Amino acid sequence: MSAYMPLSVKMSPSALAGIKFVLTEHCSSRKFLKSLKELSGRGYAVTARQTAASTVEDEGGVSGGGFSGPLDHYNGLIRAGSLREDEHQRAVLQTLDELRRTLRGYTNRPTSIFSRFLTKPKPPKGCYIYGDVGTGKTMVMDMFYSYVETERKKRVHFHGFMLDVHKRIHRLKQSMPKRKAGKMAKSYDPIAPVAEEISEEACLLCFDEFQVTDIADAMILKQLFENLFLNGVVVVATSNRQPEDLYKNGLQRVNFVPFIAVLQKYCQTLRLDSGIDYRKRNRPSAGKLYFLSSEPDAEATLDKMFDELAFKQNDITRPRVLNVHNRKVRLNKACGTIADCTFEELCDRPLGASDYLEISRLFDTVFIRNIPLLTLNKKTQARRLITLVDALYEHKVRVVILAEHPLEDIFVNDGDHSHDESHIMMDDLGLKREEASSLSIFSGEEERFAFQRTVSRLTEMQTEDYWLEGDRSLKAKA
Repeated sequence: MSAYMPLSVKMSPSALAGIKFVLTEHCSSRKFLKSLKELSGRGYAVTARQTAASTVEDEGGVSGGGFSGPLDHYNGLIRAGSLREDEHQRAVLQTLDELRRTLRGYTNRPTSIFSRFLTKPKPPKGCYIYGDVGTGKTMVMDMFYSYVETERKKRVHFHGFMLDVHKRIHRLKQSMPKRKAGKMAKSYDPIAPVAEEISEEACLLCFDEFQVTDIADAMILKQLFENLFLNGVVVVATSNRQPEDLYKNGLQRVNFVPFIAVLQKYCQTLRLDSGIDYRKRNRPSAGKLYFLSSEPDAEATLDKMFDELAFKQNDITRPRVLNVHNRKVRLNKACGTIADCTFEELCDRPLGASDYLEISRLFDTVFIRNIPLLTLNKKTQARRLITLVDALYEHKVRVVILAEHPLEDIFVNDGDHSHDESHIMMDDLGLKREEASSLSIFSGEEERFAFQRTVSRLTEMQTEDYWLEGDRSLKAKA
């Protein structure tokens, strides 16, 4: 199995309900939540997507319960009162249900020895679903993914997928013999072989959070996806941006723009924008998990919360050194599956998605202390925080936060370019200040846009359902 494929745990609604009953009646997490509420009183925010939507979305889809497909499942959740009717979600699900029927039995592999020598079949048109944060894009895609009947399918966060692509490219380049220099020498292009390799592993790729912020990704997407589509791969993706706005104001965007036409050729564009952030609908709070440094005894409260969680671990509190692609990443304080970190540890150091994915794999609860106000002078740190929260959310890791400002006010469009790395980059590129101001890498536009998702996700991560679902000790006992 490919390294970039996160496994989805599938269970029926009745099984999930049973587990939630066990959690309610017996789980130590419930006891901790009670003491947590006693410790910290009211939660900072009690808002998130609805419980049943979370059930489908967070479990990667629930295909049990006798439903015939995603639309039937959606109707069942509405009848049960678990979801409210949303015509925008329904319209997208109708299209996805049609695609599910089209894909029944679909394969991009040769069906006979003779078909190997023929042109590969043109894949059915996929779907690119975009809209504001919290509108249910991931939920409807996961419903589709759960019910689609094809032998090889993969659901992956887009950032993790691109990390894997770059690893494959590097591996192929390293495996090639050195070529002699000369006018006739041709440089080896590994992108087509990588695309073919991926297409042999999956004929359906479902991407969550399709976004392009890295120039290294932007420059290869057209060739990569063109080859995936030519190899019969069907793509379904969710994004906060419409295709035309991907990599907006990015460096060398003129070289990226042709990818948009490729995406639109092979994917139907669907807008899911009901104007409601379902993550911000009232749901029971897990207690106070977001603290302001100005509050009395905030540090002491976090210390007590950590100690209470650590007491249940079969470990001692100690530093941990993580091995990420032969690099050592040190965390100063951890106990079992609990990590107590500072913003400086996680976001001031040159860490990236692969580091945060490893943290998400090893820990089910992460404390993040001392988050400062993130101005334009701290764009790099803001970008790391966004990537960190994406990784933690994708793996259902629980968070406790200590910050200088309320969640909605952490990132502000303030400051100038003269005192950070932007000034050096502008000089290297020969750009004047007025020219650089239109580029998202300097303006902070991409960070502001992505931070809306971060706020929405951190809001949901403070709910009781999310906290209980993230308890890996129960899963270990099962």
